[in-house]
Amino acid sequence: MSEESSNKDYSKANRIKIHQPDASKADRFNPRNRIYVRAVDGLWSSLRRRMGWIAMLFFLILPWLPWGDRQAVWFNLAEQKFHVFGLTIWPQDLTLLAALFMIAAFALFFVTTYLGRVWCGYTCPQTVWTFIFIWFEEKLEGARNKRMKLDQMPWSFDKLWRKTAKHTAWLLISLLTAMTFVSYFVPSREVYLEVFTLQASGAVYFWVILFTLATYGNAGWMREIMCIHMCPYARFQAAMFDKNTYIVGYDTKRGETRGPRSRKADPKALGLGDCIDCDLCVQVCPTGIDIRNGLQYECINCGACIDACDSTMERMGYAKGLISYTTENKLEGIKEKVLRPKLVGYGVVLTAMILVFIYASANIASVRIDIIRDRNQLYTENTQGMTENTFTLKILNKTETAHEYQMHIDGLNNYKWYGPQTVQIAAGEVLTLPISVAVDPVELKRPITKIDFIVTTEVNGETVEAKQESRFFGP
Repeated sequence: MSEESSNKDYSKANRIKIHQPDASKADRFNPRNRIYVRAVDGLWSSLRRRMGWIAMLFFLILPWLPWGDRQAVWFNLAEQKFHVFGLTIWPQDLTLLAALFMIAAFALFFVTTYLGRVWCGYTCPQTVWTFIFIWFEEKLEGARNKRMKLDQMPWSFDKLWRKTAKHTAWLLISLLTAMTFVSYFVPSREVYLEVFTLQASGAVYFWVILFTLATYGNAGWMREIMCIHMCPYARFQAAMFDKNTYIVGYDTKRGETRGPRSRKADPKALGLGDCIDCDLCVQVCPTGIDIRNGLQYECINCGACIDACDSTMERMGYAKGLISYTTENKLEGIKEKVLRPKLVGYGVVLTAMILVFIYASANIASVRIDIIRDRNQLYTENTQGMTENTFTLKILNKTETAHEYQMHIDGLNNYKWYGPQTVQIAAGEVLTLPISVAVDPVELKRPITKIDFIVTTEVNGETVEAKQESRFFGP
């Protein structure tokens, strides 16, 4: 741990808070009361940093991964195609995208019911980017006490260059974030080349500037305000929590009565608990809460206060775990229950949806056909005395290569097809083909006959078929 936590006498840490704003007593709901997050080292902080950097690198690298003649992940809005490695999702397959969002939602419900707000603490983009910005802030302006002192000092050259360097670094990270995000929708090479050569479209510049300012504002200035006031997840999480949900909790029975003392003093003789009231758990909290006040919706389960408290307990010679990942039942001395109806229900639904999504993804049709009947007239009688119906066929090639398609009808005997029955369609193209179908009235057993238009082609040596139902009208 940095700063005064390295001091051996923890009574000094208690005296320091007399000269500094106490975040636990300040109005943390007032946006003007800035929270100065103190750096902390420990198991959970190290895990959070590693997961944050992994998530950040994954986000930055993904648009640059090639897949054939395109990038591996590309949401091509212009052509209405979503490419995810070898999977191409068309507008006709957007139910898959909806299913993916539902899977993500139920996964969040499941994890929250079991482990609390670990999503917020370890993988939420707001948290990841905020801690990256705080890292730059610490490197350029110093540790918590130095930053507080710097903000209170009058403007000088030292303050000016540190503030300028910090905001420049924030803006550069925000710009990189924005351009990476836009690269998921516009080919990444085009984005970087055209933006810096001033050849990009107005839409690209608009979104790059918008997301740059949004990232800079959210991670640099708003920070905990997003979590406390604007994030809906903080509000509805209570519907998923129960007394067996893992939370960051303070052991009141062990910690109270809190108070400062020297390391050699016997807390029992002084009538004190293990908490020395150093307030480090408050100083390291990114949302500025005091976890000793009990479970609060602002807590994002990041574990920073656990690391701070464990470090203090270790230096004082006490057992760790005064603040820990625990449950309300465990804090009250009640046996925990891992399997409970809510958790099992979320797990069953989540598993079922994942299996359905995998099956549907593996069986996406590579060709699609839509039939539009001529609505001006139900049927006509041609010069040969045959009953004729007119249709418009729309055939979509959902593969990455051109293919030849053959068409026929099932449900009519001895019919005559007017128009091409074999067509060539380029990759990703939609062919609109008007055709007519005629049949001898003797072959029609009823005024309306159910028919199926069938399109077949060869894809990777296998015969692929698409079928669309329609109706043939007769006298």
